This record gives sequence, C-alpha cells and structure tokens, in this order.
Amino acid sequence: MKFGIVVFPGSNCDRDVETVTRGLLDQPTRMVWHQETDLDDLDVVVLPGGFSYGDYLRCGAIARFSPVLKSVVEHAQAGKYVLGICNGFQILTEVGLLPGALTRNRNLHFICDRVPVRVETTDLAWSAAYAPKSLLTLPIAHGEGRYYADEDTLKALEDHGQVMFRYCSPNGEIDEKHNPNGSLNNIAGITNRQGNVLGMMPHPERASDPMLKATDGLKLFKGLIGL
Repeated sequence: MKFGIVVFPGSNCDRDVETVTRGLLDQPTRMVWHQETDLDDLDVVVLPGGFSYGDYLRCGAIARFSPVLKSVVEHAQAGKYVLGICNGFQILTEVGLLPGALTRNRNLHFICDRVPVRVETTDLAWSAAYAPKSLLTLPIAHGEGRYYADEDTLKALEDHGQVMFRYCSPNGEIDEKHNPNGSLNNIAGITNRQGNVLGMMPHPERASDPMLKATDGLKLFKGLIGL
C-alpha cells in the first residue's frame, strides 16, 4: 500500500508519519508538496499535523485552497483512503470532506499532553486491528481542537457510527471531566459516511515507535495495511 504525505508550508509532523509508514512498516511512501496535483499512484493520502500557512485566519482555512486539495477530494470520492491528523483534520472539515468544525479549545489555551482515548468502532480498516472499546493513550497538541457540529449533524454521526475515537477517563468513562478541549460528545475523531476518510485530533504517529515505549497508535496504520 503506497502512502502520500502532503507537505504544506508549516507542516511539522510530516516526517513523523513517514517514520511510521516507511520506517516502521516498510510501506512505499512519498512526500507530496502542496502544489502537486497528481495522486494517482497513491492508496492513502495523509494530511499531517502542523501549522499550515501559520494557521493565519484559522486552522486549515488557507491550506484548503492549495492545488493538492482538489486532488485529495477526488482521491476520497474515488473511495481511496484519506487520513487527516490534527491540522489535517481541520483541513478536512474546511474542504468539506468531513462535517463540522474544529474551534478554539474550551479554555482558549494550547494543549500539549497525552490523553486517554476510546475506540468506538472497529468495523473499518482504520480500527480493524483494535479490540472493541480499546483504550489508547495518544498525544494531543492543538489550540483549536474542540469539535463542533449542529444537532442534526451530531445525530447523523452517532446514528451511522462515524465517531471513531472519543476522549475518556483512564477507565474508559465518557464524561466532561476527561474532555480536554470541550469537544461535543467527547469526539476525538470521525469518519465520513463511507468510512474511507478519517480525521482525528490525537497523533497516532507520535505513539507508534517502540523506542518511545508508546505504540498505541501503530495499530491504526497496521489495520489499514492489513497487518
């Protein structure tokens, strides 16, 4: 399975993802500059974390106009995989591949931490390697990570099983106390209706290397490539 990692001015997690896909999992991987438009050779496109275009205006608002995004949309519409991590999630909502929006954290401060996250569904490739209701510890690092959507959109996400990850307590309880940024319904990651596009605020690539003694994120990539 061939991965393409989009690099925007300001991306800072692109090499982290490459370390996982090429370095740990030995998958063919190429870096895709944001002005490129040919993604035909790729199976998975990753929009990594960082501060694309310095997060001017708001996170992802400028990146969504990069030439590559038209091709990313076409890639997703063809049923191929798209993963947006942190800033990548924000870009996916800006471009309309995922519903809702990522807004300022509840406390209006940047959060950099490791948090418990619960896997809500395991019937898609993204989470196929996890057991139902698995509890993960994943890093977060964002200032605009509070997921927001209107009531109808939230209901549709819940009804169709599109919420893949939720912030939770170390014991797996879903409550406001263990919601780091104020996301509605404790949402940490969602998919589109078809399930081939995933956006998530936590960083699985930063919890994939055994050398760091943190590997809870590695199974997301393993499930996708069938390992």
